[in-house]
Amino acid sequence: PRTLWLILLFTCRCQRWVENCRRADLEDKTPDQLNKHYRLCAKHFETSMICRSSPYRTVLRDNAVPTIFDLTSHLNNPHSRHRKRIKELSEDEIRTLKQQKIDEAFEREQATQELNESNAQNTVSEEGGEEQEEEAVPLTLEERENKDYLKSLFEILILMGKQNIPLDGHNVDELPEGIFTSDNFQALLEYRINAGDEVLRKRFEMTAVNLEYCSKTQQKQMLEICESCVREETLREVRDSHFFSIVTDEVVDIAGEEHLPVLVRFVDESHNLREEFIGFLPYEADPEILAVKFHTTITEKWGLNMEYCRGQAYIVSSGFASKMKVVATRLLEKYPQAVYTLCSSCALNVWLAKSIPVVGVSIALGTIEEVCCLFNQSPQLLVELDNTISVLFQNNEEKGNELKEICRSQWTGRHDAFEVLVDLMQALVLCLDGVSSDSSVRWSNFIAGRAFVLSSALTDFDFIVTIVILKNILSFTRAFGKNLQGQTSDVFFAASSLTAVLHSLNEVMENIEVYHEFWFEEATNLATKLDVQIKLPGKFRRAQQGNLDSEVTSENYYKEILSVPAVEHIIQELKDIFSEQHLKALKCLSLVPSVMGQLKFNTSEEHHADMYKNDLPNPDTLSAELHCWRIKWKHRGKDIELPATIYEALHLPDIKFFPNVYALLKVLCILPVMKVENEKYEVGRKRLKAYLKNTLTEQRSSNLALLNINFDIKHDLDLMVDTYIKLYPDKVEFQEDFLPSNNSEVTEDA
Repeated sequence: PRTLWLILLFTCRCQRWVENCRRADLEDKTPDQLNKHYRLCAKHFETSMICRSSPYRTVLRDNAVPTIFDLTSHLNNPHSRHRKRIKELSEDEIRTLKQQKIDEAFEREQATQELNESNAQNTVSEEGGEEQEEEAVPLTLEERENKDYLKSLFEILILMGKQNIPLDGHNVDELPEGIFTSDNFQALLEYRINAGDEVLRKRFEMTAVNLEYCSKTQQKQMLEICESCVREETLREVRDSHFFSIVTDEVVDIAGEEHLPVLVRFVDESHNLREEFIGFLPYEADPEILAVKFHTTITEKWGLNMEYCRGQAYIVSSGFASKMKVVATRLLEKYPQAVYTLCSSCALNVWLAKSIPVVGVSIALGTIEEVCCLFNQSPQLLVELDNTISVLFQNNEEKGNELKEICRSQWTGRHDAFEVLVDLMQALVLCLDGVSSDSSVRWSNFIAGRAFVLSSALTDFDFIVTIVILKNILSFTRAFGKNLQGQTSDVFFAASSLTAVLHSLNEVMENIEVYHEFWFEEATNLATKLDVQIKLPGKFRRAQQGNLDSEVTSENYYKEILSVPAVEHIIQELKDIFSEQHLKALKCLSLVPSVMGQLKFNTSEEHHADMYKNDLPNPDTLSAELHCWRIKWKHRGKDIELPATIYEALHLPDIKFFPNVYALLKVLCILPVMKVENEKYEVGRKRLKAYLKNTLTEQRSSNLALLNINFDIKHDLDLMVDTYIKLYPDKVEFQEDFLPSNNSEVTEDA
């Protein structure tokens, strides 16, 4: 057969290369090992053996063998006088070495065979029978060809995932009936056949051109295996690091179904905090079912031990916040050390606003995101907004320039997002009005239409009063939230200021009548400036059906429907997310030398570290070790700076001499509230955002997304093929039977 002949030819060429190189140590290597792990420079080949058809790469002729070697030049080199000399082996010596290797291999094989026979005789199963040890059976040529075929299919799928190529190509529903079009997968498969892939050519050379080579079901099965193998590479590192935290991002639409993106935080073997994307979880409307599926997927499907989970955080919009809180509560009941925290990638005020269970707040937040998105999509619109700001702030150029700079960033995620919006309101409305009413055809119909819709949304009194009230309520938590995303020392001292923040909010709640009066007055002043009528929401008036109580004023309505529930909710959320355990964990940040220095080395971490006592390698020596740790930094040299972050402390050369401190710092580091110091290890979230931005909703795939986002993770094709053969042995047999003979007739229903 042609394939067997090619294998023999390849083996003979490898033997000649090794012999010409005089590398007796490589003679027992297989051709596959030589091809994967060893390379030879082009200068060892005659010029006639090299094809010069491509200016970008060196290509050898089929019969090329290396012949140019200089094994004596080193003798005349004075710099190599003391180096170990290369001994040029004679033909007799080479034959002797070969025979020795053959004898050694034969002896090893015999010894292994005897050991296996001995083990097989001595091994008894639990049922009392004898257990025969399974011997490795060499693959037949047919099995080898089938594995190579599957490997080619997996290579195509991995390429499509990395390059974000959807599996489906044309929209089949829009094509006339009876017309066959290949999808993207089959198109790449055909291209590879035409490019000379002999394995695929042999498999499909007798197949009808209008027949689907690989069914959608098989593609899905293979994709699931690809996804599982790529995810396993990340999870293997997570398991090696022992402790981890779970973080979810906003619910996303994938091909018409809602999914939760799940990320994992851990410290790798190089002491770097990493946040990696590990997959999508189908969203469930029932929070209790969602909690069960969330736990089952992480533990059973992905194989993580939640006993080692030390933190959980969920970034969701207001419609999903209450449901994810149920998930957090259920996990805390099972795993008390999986502390429920804020995520460092989301500002506290934004997180609090998203979690407020008021429909008007959710609508307002959506409107803000759409406005920011529209201006970021069009540089011309930003220039127009700049001109509008310049006119409005001509008497305060410093403030105007600051707002222009803010508009060019993702300002909706800032701690002071609502303050920025209130300052920008007049400029935004004037700019959008100008765009929507422009008669010079400067703007596309899409931009003009969106400008009109968004201008109408911004000039609704319900929107104005909502953002003004949110701005005022969240002003009490702004500094606190900013510190949580600041330096390690800021985070440490923020934990101590929570009591003062709650005290201020409770005072607001006790005097809500007075505070709301001031807030509503500010909202009416802004509405007057924008020429917006002050009135009750239309949906509320329609619901009353003419039975509107004359005592229900706009001010009272918004106090009951917005101010009171918003303040109550924020107080409760702060208490929930900054639980006693969470605050104790943040107090442990006094382990960081810079925080120690600010506290004059008068710290007592032992009390706060009790919650992590079982995570320490030597808990009995913790007190003595912490004393040595404080003394080390208290009596340091004048030229030695105190490490300012956990990241710096973990990378200290002598950190392993403090095993308990090292363990505590690693656990504190993975808490979602702690920011990732090195941005290159936070790429999982950025790549997730990029994938969602660049991929149409109907073309998104949870399997391909993982391959695309984790494109730099190594993958083992052999493992994927073996896994597929084990899981779907009937499919492998079917593929063999599927191939038609020369005399057979192939139809579309074959």
